[in-house]
Amino acid sequence: MKPITRGTLAAVVTGIAAAVGATATPAAAVPVPVPLGGAETALGMELPEVAGELPVPVPGAPDGPRYVAGRLLPDRTLPQLPVDGGLPGADVRQPLPRVLGDQFDHAALDAPATEVRTLAPGLSLDAPLSAPDPDGFGLPTTRLPEAAVLTPLVQTVPAADLGVGPGL
Repeated sequence: MKPITRGTLAAVVTGIAAAVGATATPAAAVPVPVPLGGAETALGMELPEVAGELPVPVPGAPDGPRYVAGRLLPDRTLPQLPVDGGLPGADVRQPLPRVLGDQFDHAALDAPATEVRTLAPGLSLDAPLSAPDPDGFGLPTTRLPEAAVLTPLVQTVPAADLGVGPGL
């Protein structure tokens, strides 16, 4: 195998591995406990248990410009940048004293971290000249310039669970 062929094959395999690795990284959430044990001891009462999750945003690869026949500039001059992350999560348990007896019930709120998919705004421009016209001796014709703002996008499905139960 020639060195040029081996180099080309290595570049293609490296590019494919980088593309697969870039799409396979999920957004991660970091658990954050809230220590309230010292406050419980100091106040002499039972406090709620609180924990949270903070998402780590992961930028993705932008969708590159698309060339369209008849235009001098590509369709997406400034491409949109995708950023995957998440909404922060929370887990709160509050003890509720029973009216009768020494046992406790609890009220709980569980809102897990959820995925968020976003796209930054982009820009699409077109020049005030057309492509070369063969009927006009190869000269471009003038026309009005075009500009469009690609709208940002936010997609998520938040969820939460609120309940009351026995024990803490």
